[in-house]
Amino acid sequence: MRFPYALPVVALLCIHPGRAEPAEASLRLTTDSAEYCESLALRLAGMPAAAAPLPNALSEEGRRLCAGGHYRTGIAKLRRAIRLANEARAGG
Repeated sequence: MRFPYALPVVALLCIHPGRAEPAEASLRLTTDSAEYCESLALRLAGMPAAAAPLPNALSEEGRRLCAGGHYRTGIAKLRRAIRLANEARAGG
């Protein structure tokens, strides 16, 4: 077979878009930047469960990493803090 990757590509292109599940939330394009770090920090600050020890510690560490230019790691910490705050709010 001359192009072994051609069949999966063709198969993906043939998928009917009407069968896809609708997105529940609007999609956001994000980049690893100081602005995105700030956006996550502000979102977390507005959550009641953000003051819990673990989300708070992760948030502080994430903001410190972002301030030091380590955006990917800082964003990962902030996202984890948001996820934990959401779980705490939901009772999980």
